[in-house]
Amino acid sequence: RTDAGVHARGQVVHLDLTEAEWQGLPRGHELDPAVAMLRRIRGALSRILGDLTGAVEVHRISLAPEGFDARFSALWRRYSYRIADGPALWDPLERYFTLWHKNPLDVVLLNEGASKLLGLQNFLSFCKPREGATTIRELQRFEFARGEDGVIVATVQADAFCHNMVRALIGSALYVGEGVEEPGWLHERLLAKKRDAKSVLAAPHPLVLEEVAYPSDDELPARAELTRARREH
Repeated sequence: RTDAGVHARGQVVHLDLTEAEWQGLPRGHELDPAVAMLRRIRGALSRILGDLTGAVEVHRISLAPEGFDARFSALWRRYSYRIADGPALWDPLERYFTLWHKNPLDVVLLNEGASKLLGLQNFLSFCKPREGATTIRELQRFEFARGEDGVIVATVQADAFCHNMVRALIGSALYVGEGVEEPGWLHERLLAKKRDAKSVLAAPHPLVLEEVAYPSDDELPARAELTRARREH
């Protein structure tokens, strides 16, 4: 459940099986049901994806603790976003997961503007709201760092994200990084709580879901119920 073109390195999913379905996965062989399921899913993906085999890869399957929900039990999600700001940094081998930005960006300005958005906020200005859903999120990390290769990597972490939120945050921050807008402009847009002509989405292909964090097993059900209650509210 994300924008088309976005990648994921640390995605987590769940599905419900009956006890009979789980135990029947090995089909009579002396095999752990999790291993049997992993083999069968990999085989199915290979048949379905064809020439795109490898674009989706399942690394591990296990029985989840009681009350686990891949979406609602999560404490936070962390994304990365790669930006090559100038032709000298444009590497053709990395073009499918890096934004080629024509103008140079100031990392200090980017971080100054991004820091003003941290905390529990209404991100309506940076979201495409869904009917009946809240746009209140806790933005825990929003920072930019230039690596040794010269490419800027943004890190964005929150308890959850609403539709288009990360791409909208990055897209708006680029105005600040270029010097077109002052760092405080990002906070002004947050307070405005509206979408307009300057609500620009950054390209989806450099965005990668890196990690999803969960609480301890005994706290999973309570976390899921709390998250559902917040979303409904």
